[in-house]
Order: sequence, then structure tokens, then C-alpha cells
Amino acid sequence: MRSYGATDVGRRREANEDAFLRDDELGLWVVADGMGGHAAGEVASREAIDSINGMVRRGKDMLGQALPFTEEKGRAASRMLEGGVQAATYLLYAMAELDRGMAGMGTTISAMMRFGNHLVVGQVGDSRIYRVRAQEAEQLTEDHTLIAWQLKQGLITPEQAKVSGQRNVITRAVGSREYVQVDTSIWEAAVGDAYLVCSDGLHGYLKLEEIPAILAEGGALAVNRLIDLANGRGGKDNITAIVVEVC
Repeated sequence: MRSYGATDVGRRREANEDAFLRDDELGLWVVADGMGGHAAGEVASREAIDSINGMVRRGKDMLGQALPFTEEKGRAASRMLEGGVQAATYLLYAMAELDRGMAGMGTTISAMMRFGNHLVVGQVGDSRIYRVRAQEAEQLTEDHTLIAWQLKQGLITPEQAKVSGQRNVITRAVGSREYVQVDTSIWEAAVGDAYLVCSDGLHGYLKLEEIPAILAEGGALAVNRLIDLANGRGGKDNITAIVVEVC
């Protein structure tokens, strides 16, 4: 697997509170979208990524050989990635308790970890992971937002969601409490797959059907196209994208 990534402040923000990690050798790709005043969002996203990276780096050796892949090994890998996100949650919460200037600090996390020929996904918040397979794009993560919950419950229609003033209300974040519920899932990777890990500053402007053609351009070109697209359509938020290719 090889990856390419970039982040951009966008056209409206003065600072970039997004952060990302891509480590092809370790097999870990993470996007974090921070929140909080006085640069706390920038601190939250970076500290969370560092915490997850450390947990995965230490824990992967303990899991042993990934092949042959078994359900038991998959559950252990999921617990390890979830543990990294929980460790980040506790760290950020403690930092905010010690420094009241960081009160309200938090971040989203969309993390993807390679485990043999499978990928373990961890999700908190509204950054996203997409997979493109056979020219079809699929969203692998679920947004933890008020709008997504209302849609799931049938309380509003998709048309109402598009114009709702509550589109940016997040229901889960890393660091806002001592504990956060982490969604985990396991996906089998295949040669020819391409994955997009991105913040809402990108996917808020991106249509699902546009993703395959852009990712087909490959590598850094695809990443730059995605960032240019978001800026060209408004660039109201920080923009981060990682493209991971299975070859």
C-alpha cells in the first residue's frame, strides 16, 4: 500500500486545525479535525494522532503475524486501534482539565490500520473514509453528527438535511469527555482498491460519484485535485486528504 496526503488551510480560516498521519511502513493512516479556541484545536488533532501512532506502533508487534487472518486476530486489532483512540481521549481531557484555556478542546478521528490483507477502521466524529473498488465509491464510516442521527431516525429528509443550520453539530469527539464510543470495522483489501481519508472540509464539497474519477488520476495528483476542488467550491474549512492505493 502506498499513500499520498496533504492539508490546506482553505480560504476562510486563519489557522489549520487539521492534522494527518500517513505511515505506509507501519500501515497507519489518520485524519484529525481539531476544535477549540486559542489554538487548542491544532493541539488536539496533533496530540491525538501522536497518541494513536504510539499505541499502534507498540501494539502491532504484540499481535504477532497477521496471516492467516482470523476473527480473533481481527477483534484484537480492533481493540488495539480503539485503545489508541481512547488513550487520546483521556490525554486531551486531562490536558484541558490542567489548562482551562484549552477547555472544550477536541478532535474528530478517522483512522485506518493495515493488518495483513485487511484494514481496521476506527471512527469518531465527522471526518470520513471512502473506498473505491471497480469504479464505485462507498463510504466506510458513519458521521457522528446530529444531522446523521436525525436522518437515521427518519426525523428529517435528505432535502431538509442539506439546508439545516445544525449540519456541523458533532455528537462524538475525542477529548470532550474522559471516554468516547469508537466505531470499529474490518474490511478486506484488494489489489486495485483506493481509499480516501478526509476531513469534512473536503467531503462537504465532494459528491460520492465524483470520487472514482479523481482517485483514478493517482497519487499526489489526485490529492491536489481534491484540495483544489474544495477551495474552488468555497473552502470554508480546513481541507485534508489522504489517498491510499493498494497495488
